[in-house]
Amino acid sequence: MSVASSLSTAAAGAPSAGIRALARFGFAAKGLVYLLMGLLALLAATGQRGGQTADKKQAVQTLQDLPGGPFLLGFIAFGLVGYIVWRFVQAVRDTENKGSDAKGLGRRIGYAGSGLLYASLAWFAAQLAWQGSADGGSNSQQTLTATVLGWPGGNWIIMAVGAAIIGGGIYQIIKAYSGSFHKHVNASDLPANQQNIVYRTGQIGYTARGIVMAIIGYFFVQAGRQSRASATGSTDEAFDLLATMGPVVLGIVALGLMAYGLYMLVQARYPVLRGV
Repeated sequence: MSVASSLSTAAAGAPSAGIRALARFGFAAKGLVYLLMGLLALLAATGQRGGQTADKKQAVQTLQDLPGGPFLLGFIAFGLVGYIVWRFVQAVRDTENKGSDAKGLGRRIGYAGSGLLYASLAWFAAQLAWQGSADGGSNSQQTLTATVLGWPGGNWIIMAVGAAIIGGGIYQIIKAYSGSFHKHVNASDLPANQQNIVYRTGQIGYTARGIVMAIIGYFFVQAGRQSRASATGSTDEAFDLLATMGPVVLGIVALGLMAYGLYMLVQARYPVLRGV
């Protein structure tokens, strides 16, 4: 049985209380990762010691040097596994009522896929927690891109991937200002006097996340156009590009990612979990 099918089976049969707990741990772990990335970039923008433009793995790795680092890394690893399980629950149980037509199935597959994107990070954090070291696989993205570029039509495939990532970034920004996001915040158990603050924080966070995603997508489009795998980049390269526009630009986006991390932590405390 594959890992994906095992997760699907577990998600379909797990008690609701357990699923809710895993989801909340997942939101918290994801929030901490984004807070770290944003904080490190903000320190870099302001010229402070320890600042760096880091991707998720590099940000998580900085926890090793903190008191209780292995515990924090273990929490992030466990929490991200919980996030993956929750995303599979959304896909399998159709908790968001997307339906079983082509569009609905596409959205539900997207939920599972977005969870699996964190599988590598969860494993990386777990290795750091248990062994004190881990293979970051920093060149895996470029290696995979180079492989695809060698296929017939590989350039177009990479450009299509880039366009899809850009589309995902634009969707994040649209989501930030859509009525559905506002309703999501209002549907939580947040005290009424805090809902607007959380809503604004989430808007800033989703906007910053969308900008970073769009830049990463741009890198992929350029890699496809130039047939050059080294043109791809992740969050740290996106930060580097923003830094060339000035420390103020980098600082604003860094604060935005910190806002997204805070919003995830609020979700962990006041989750809206349908269907469980």
